[in-house]
Amino acid sequence: MTLLARLDRVAPPTTSRRGRRPGAVSGGAGLGLGVGVLWLSLLVLLPIAALVSTAFEDGLSGFWAAVTDHEAVSAITFTVGAAALVTVVNAVMGTLIAWVLVRDQFPGKRVVEVVIDVPFALPTIVAGLVLITLYGPGGPFGINLVGTRAGVVLALLFVTLPFVVRSVQPVLIDADREVEQAAASLGASGFTTFRRVILPTIVPAVVSGAALSFARALGEFGSVILISANLVGKTQVSSSYILKMIESAEPVSAAAVATLLLAVAVVVLVLLDVVQRRTARRG
Repeated sequence: MTLLARLDRVAPPTTSRRGRRPGAVSGGAGLGLGVGVLWLSLLVLLPIAALVSTAFEDGLSGFWAAVTDHEAVSAITFTVGAAALVTVVNAVMGTLIAWVLVRDQFPGKRVVEVVIDVPFALPTIVAGLVLITLYGPGGPFGINLVGTRAGVVLALLFVTLPFVVRSVQPVLIDADREVEQAAASLGASGFTTFRRVILPTIVPAVVSGAALSFARALGEFGSVILISANLVGKTQVSSSYILKMIESAEPVSAAAVATLLLAVAVVVLVLLDVVQRRTARRG
């Protein structure tokens, strides 16, 4: 064996210029990571752990009894269904609005840009008051949606409108227009160009915005509490049911329903994240 080969066998592990192994965390980065994990634990992980612990305080049978109660099942089913419907509508209409704002020029465009963000800034209870003023008894349109499922869906659409729009808009702004022009010059129709060139680019952003819309709609309270009239078995949403359980001194039942909603939200978010990653990888 040559001397060079022997030296290679006993050579120490490769280090960076500052004497650290590749991938090692520096002191400053380690401190930042520790602070971030601590902050995340205080704000998210510990409250979730406390919620789950309370939900199973009476054991698995108690949890199952709480989430299979007739009123709870009705509220959960309606909430998840309404959130899913709102997510689909937002994915379509939010993408359309983002397209118009980026690709078209029209009078009042600046005003529309501001209006899109109003649901972000407006307190949700105020949004509910505005909706019942417009679509309640004596409203200017002659339509009474108070105590109807359509009214609840309308309220959820209002508060979740900006998510898809603001997710898709930057992607459309940064999109390479020359690729679209090249596709058109090769004879591709407008629909083909959108389906083969534009859509793969914006799908990850649409999915991301849809995930945020679903999560927001699933736990919305302020904007729906007035217009829903909280009719049991008809327009009662899960957040209203949870509040009712807390006021009835049944925190275990409230925590059980909240835990189930949390599980549904996590599953949907994970599935949408998988779709987003696969679409981005193919693109």
